[in-house]
Amino acid sequence: MNTLPLAGRRILVTRAAQQAGKLSEGLRALGAVAVEVPVLEIAPPASFEPLDQALQKISHYDWIIFTSANTIAALKARGAVIGTALASSPSAKVAAVGTATASAAREAGWNVSLIPETYVAESLVASLQKQEIRGKRVLLARAQAARDVIPDALRTAGANVDVVDAYRNVIPAEAPGQLRQALAAGLDGATFTSSSSVTHLADAARAANVGFPFPGVPAVSIGRVTSATLRAAGWEPAAEADPHDVQGLVAAVAGLLGRRG
Repeated sequence: MNTLPLAGRRILVTRAAQQAGKLSEGLRALGAVAVEVPVLEIAPPASFEPLDQALQKISHYDWIIFTSANTIAALKARGAVIGTALASSPSAKVAAVGTATASAAREAGWNVSLIPETYVAESLVASLQKQEIRGKRVLLARAQAARDVIPDALRTAGANVDVVDAYRNVIPAEAPGQLRQALAAGLDGATFTSSSSVTHLADAARAANVGFPFPGVPAVSIGRVTSATLRAAGWEPAAEADPHDVQGLVAAVAGLLGRRG
């Protein structure tokens, strides 16, 4: 008899294919069936020009902000193309949202000076505002169409902020078909690691001609911003990760759907 807490539970994983591993492995370790339907795919920005300009003057910035490991990978790849050594600015301080992002930054050669207490933009802003940010030059490279919480707040605090698109999140062509198959086989829960995963899953559902939200399928969110996006889409989260990371998300799924006794 399988005594693992999530034995046989079919849990939807919506992360990009290259990022799903850690979440899927965590769920499988507890006995779940990780049903991977990637609704996010990393694509180049609409134009590389703003990013290239920022990379070419990388040593001029006082602060560089990384909000995801995807951004670091995108900057590293583009820096290699244009011949710019990214971690060549010893005077720049680096802020990273989350331990995974900080680890990726360190692996790319950056010294991380600041990690906010909670892994959301508002916490990062609060931490930076304690760092004498007025008059400082700040680079925020991020996904296209990301929220403007960070740049707006830092500009209000007197910082000079350059915002550039490092990549775009697009919906993989196969996502609607994969989603139809997953729903036909049944789901016990759905995980969401970002607001984009919510909006892209809704788009994939429309393309697949299936209703959204999915009736009877509880949603588990990684944090309050993602939860707010779920609520705006009409899907009240059944659980929210604490801490707001992949490990916390797995624990939230286990707390909600774990088999007792």
